[in-house]
Amino acid sequence: MSDDHSPGDGRNPYSDRGGKQAKHAETHDVRREQLTNPTGPAPEDPSFAEQLAPVDAGTMGGHEEESLVAADEKQIRNQLPELSGEELSRLTVLETGARLDQGGVYLDLNQRENGPFKALGGHDAKPSERLVAKRDIDYELWNQLTGDHQEIEIEQPVEA
Repeated sequence: MSDDHSPGDGRNPYSDRGGKQAKHAETHDVRREQLTNPTGPAPEDPSFAEQLAPVDAGTMGGHEEESLVAADEKQIRNQLPELSGEELSRLTVLETGARLDQGGVYLDLNQRENGPFKALGGHDAKPSERLVAKRDIDYELWNQLTGDHQEIEIEQPVEA
């Protein structure tokens, strides 16, 4: 049994009060419902994706501005006699103080026997290191430098 005693059609209950929405407004705080009902996911902030993207998408980032060509460094040429002049010209070494990319894979030419490592965030290239970033050189040269080292160690934080 319906509590609708309006003269309207039975298929349109509460027609004399403005329909279902009007009846709902009589029994509920509609304004508060609109304010508290979930609205779905927040709109995507495009500036967040821009902050994460590399500055130049063509080069995919890297250490181009803070690297030296190994062929220009006599100490590195003497340290890597197995590499040809052409290979040395493709090899870039990070300058002292260059910020390492978190999760980036590096090889210290001064300690090649330790193999490549993944860098933690907030670390810089130290004066005692000759670091080569994996993403800055081709895979053939990287494989030649790393030799049999397939495992990648995670750099341990340095105690200050």
